[in-house]
Order: sequence, then C-alpha cells, then structure tokens
Amino acid sequence: MVGKYLVRKIGRKEIALMITETEAYDGEKDLACHASKGRTARTEVMFGEAGHWYVYLVYGMYEMLNIVTGPKDYPAAVLIRAAGKAGGPGKLTRLLEIDRRLNTKPAMRTSGLWIEDRGIKIKKSEILKTPRIGINYAGDYWAKKPWRFVLNKKTTLKKRAVS
Repeated sequence: MVGKYLVRKIGRKEIALMITETEAYDGEKDLACHASKGRTARTEVMFGEAGHWYVYLVYGMYEMLNIVTGPKDYPAAVLIRAAGKAGGPGKLTRLLEIDRRLNTKPAMRTSGLWIEDRGIKIKKSEILKTPRIGINYAGDYWAKKPWRFVLNKKTTLKKRAVS
C-alpha cells in the first residue's frame, strides 16, 4: 500500500495523500493484533471481507485507520500510520476527519474514503521494513517482527511508468 493514495471526500472537497507508512497485523496468533483476544464486537469487522475499514479509538483520543486485508473469517488488517504530510496515525485521521462512523464501511467512493493507484511505482528497495511501534506488550517475538513499512525519506517521488 505504500505509494498508493488515501482519498477522502469531505463535502465537495477531495483530499488525496500518498500512503508513506503502514503496519501489518496478521491473525489471532499475532499477539499485537486486536483479534488475538478473539472475535468480539470491536473486532468483528476484521473477520469480515477484505476491503472494509476498521476504525477504533486508542488512548481515548486518537482514531486509528485500518483496512481489513485477510480472507473472510481470518482477521488481518493494515494500519495506515502516515500519508502525505500527516506523520502519525492520529494526525492522519484528524486531518481527514476520519472517525468510527467509517468503521465497517467499504473502502469505496460511496463511503467517502478509498485507496487509489495513481501510477506511482515504488521499488521494494525504497521501502524500509522495521518492527511495529508501541506493541511491546505482545512480547519480543511479535514486537520484533518487521511488519512496519515506511517509504524511505531519501526516495525521490515522481510518476513512474506502470509496467
């Protein structure tokens, strides 16, 4: 998803920001994944079909935006941590006015929030892989997995031919 655009329609205005940082959460065995505690009202969307938003509140003040990525009944999602100049998941959701009203909605124009491919090609070598942030509670095995993907700041962005 790094290099794709997160697009938000607010009234008549459309805001499009390139996704520059994500984190993966993979199933019930991943102790950093909300689904590791089982199927609950909160996590039900993660057990649904891919392509739906999972939005939740953290620390009582920040909305977090995730897209469900696993097949039905397999809870996997990707947290969108940064896009454009919005560095951090809380800043991103505030900038784009994203809240839990989008939870369970499809990532389509009809929901007012979607992802687009705008022809930017990012090479694998331009994406840094690091451990996820703020999940030490999950134990070393899960906390150290390199499932955070960040566009290297040295990367020069330009339209690249779609192959």
